[in-house]
Amino acid sequence: MKKTFIISIAVLFVFTFVPMAICAETAKIGVFSFQKVLTESSAGKLSQKRVRARGKELQQKLKAEKKKIDEMQKNFEREALVLSPEKQKEKQRDFRIRVNDFKRMQEDFAKEFKRLEVSEINKIKKAVFQIINQIGKQEGYLLILEQQSAGVIYHPDRIDITDKIIKTYNLQISKTKK
Repeated sequence: MKKTFIISIAVLFVFTFVPMAICAETAKIGVFSFQKVLTESSAGKLSQKRVRARGKELQQKLKAEKKKIDEMQKNFEREALVLSPEKQKEKQRDFRIRVNDFKRMQEDFAKEFKRLEVSEINKIKKAVFQIINQIGKQEGYLLILEQQSAGVIYHPDRIDITDKIIKTYNLQISKTKK
């Protein structure tokens, strides 16, 4: 009976205190918003500024070309009555070629703009993910999730580490500029 009592005390101890000791280290989970990092970090703002500047530059080139096409069309309409049929066909052909070139230019500029945007985002993403890995290792996180891509619908504010990431990223960028 004494053995049974000792065994039951040991089993009770194992099932009561061992799980508590194992679970004493809580699972630390973090969540961050990459979109917020893009819009609020100094590197993100600088990147957006570069993309917008390039977009404006491309837009100005398109406007200038559109203006030339409009002038070409007005000239053709003005001269259409006095031109011979061969000259009219030639001018119409030149106009169609110019319009097709303009459409191709628009497509090329859109692709270039998208490529620049993706390139800028990827640079930031690479740096931010390195920072997240550092923070995760240093502070003992079990898991760090990105809000949108992980499908996080709700999380308490205390596990949001976005501001910490932005602060670290801004500090890192300011150090590399010096």
